[in-house]
Amino acid sequence: QVQLVESGEGLVQPGGSLRLSCVASESYFSFNTMGWYRQAPGKERELVATIFRYGSSRYADPVKDRFTVSKDIATNTIYLQMNSLKPEDTAVYYCNADRVDGTNYWGRGTLVTVSS
Repeated sequence: QVQLVESGEGLVQPGGSLRLSCVASESYFSFNTMGWYRQAPGKERELVATIFRYGSSRYADPVKDRFTVSKDIATNTIYLQMNSLKPEDTAVYYCNADRVDGTNYWGRGTLVTVSS
């Protein structure tokens, strides 16, 4: 059973920055993709960013040019650097991993609040 542990929860003012981390209990190379989703109050969970095993990445349109997903293979960690945050970025952010055997895993989520 893979465990994904997110951290980086916080309250930030509009225009500010925050970095989220997700540590996996297995090697980064156990996964085809890892990524971040978010769920705002009253809304469905949506994809934010995905990083593929060999480093390419993909972003949802609302966060392009503001968010960056990266990895640290040595620690089996992915990050989500969030800049120019907006109130509409307020959500619970979830780490997700798609393992090479076809199983899929979620973290428990970490809350990001953007408010003045």
